[in-house]
Amino acid sequence: MPDLRYPIGTYEPPANITDADLDRWIGQIESLPAEMRVAVDGLTDAQLDTPYRAEGWTVRQVVHHVGDSHLNAIARLKLTLTEDTPTIRTYKEAAWAELADYAMPVEVTLSFLDRLHARWTTVLRSLDRADFERLLYHPEAEQTMRLSRLTGLYAWHGRHHVAHINGLRTREGWDAPS
Repeated sequence: MPDLRYPIGTYEPPANITDADLDRWIGQIESLPAEMRVAVDGLTDAQLDTPYRAEGWTVRQVVHHVGDSHLNAIARLKLTLTEDTPTIRTYKEAAWAELADYAMPVEVTLSFLDRLHARWTTVLRSLDRADFERLLYHPEAEQTMRLSRLTGLYAWHGRHHVAHINGLRTREGWDAPS
């Protein structure tokens, strides 16, 4: 049985991140809102409130989590571009997923992702290679990392959660996204 927590595997950055890697990741970040819309298209409220795995978040919570996570991502990006090796702020994702806004319609977050990702990719596409070498400190991981690695992580993150939803659709026999 595949590990439903990691339907596309865990994030494994390449040892040497190339310009082609960055271009691909920025494209994946740019396309995520449309891919998320397709993944949830046509789902009923009951389906949106179905966990993607035992003891996992519901589809609705996954969508709202991606919005929160990617909001933090653009803040982390901007901190890294404007400060010297900033320590980024972590947050308790599971606790956020229990807050009232996670019961809202997914369209609220889908619209938010459209706009957030437009801003995010505008900034990413404006950077030169030296900008991607800037450093940040991640206290939860207890490591300093380059902005290039963080970019790859968030490209993976979006695909990871879309795969959670699409995997559930397949397992449940719900109409597959087109």
